Amino acid sequence: MLDGRVALCAGAGRGVGAEVAKLMAANGAKVVVNDPGTSGSGEGADRTPAQEIVDQIKAAGGEAAANYGSVAKFDDCLAMVQQARETFGGLHIVFNAAGILRDKMFHNMFPEDWQAVIDVHLTGHFNINRAAITLFREQNYGRIIMVSSTSGLLGNIGSKGITVNVICPSADTRMTRSVPTPKDPQAAALREERLRRSRADAIAPLCVFLASEQASHVNGQVFHQRAGELSLYGHMRPVRMVHRQGGWTPETLAEVAIPALVPQFTPLDSRAVHPGLPME
Repeated sequence: MLDGRVALCAGAGRGVGAEVAKLMAANGAKVVVNDPGTSGSGEGADRTPAQEIVDQIKAAGGEAAANYGSVAKFDDCLAMVQQARETFGGLHIVFNAAGILRDKMFHNMFPEDWQAVIDVHLTGHFNINRAAITLFREQNYGRIIMVSSTSGLLGNIGSKGITVNVICPSADTRMTRSVPTPKDPQAAALREERLRRSRADAIAPLCVFLASEQASHVNGQVFHQRAGELSLYGHMRPVRMVHRQGGWTPETLAEVAIPALVPQFTPLDSRAVHPGLPME
């Protein structure tokens, strides 16, 4: 399924990343196996894990090369892409399973714990994709697969009468005015009209309510507001499930699972959520 493709698999020295790298190679991809060999919490360095996966791929008849850089460093990510091009002649796939764990309750977390996780999980995802995206755009082809966590989807325990909510406001402010105006005159006029109707003071009542004792039952929600339009956004939850005894293969996923799930895919066109929203 991946004949002729080159994959960069980050965080692939152990666990899910290692299994993905091996199966991509078994399906014909040439793989750069990246892993700095740190501990689960991000300390130290060990070249053994990445090299062992490379050795297993080669022993099975595949092609692979090890890389020991960190996704938290942009120069290292640029070097990963360059290694793929020099060693295997290109790059078509980025899979990033790199991650560390600083598992603490929020009130016991220190700034250095937060920064370490942000460097790997957030900045690392930017770094590796930014390093590859110019090439992907030039060749009009690329596959980017990121790894998140069910902790981010399902959450963990809350505590002690504290509510946490998010608002995503659409309002006429200095920041929104800094976004470039569409070149098309009609689209520019529509944007101007939408901004004119989206006064910043329309957002304040929601914030006041959420700050009040009457909002004690409102917790973990995401709201979008534009003028008098208030939307509640859904959390990421399963919307449909398919099961196959014995597990899936890439082929049965293509033939059975994904066609069954396609009708429930989230539309990427923002007008599907806001039908009256003009395109910019």
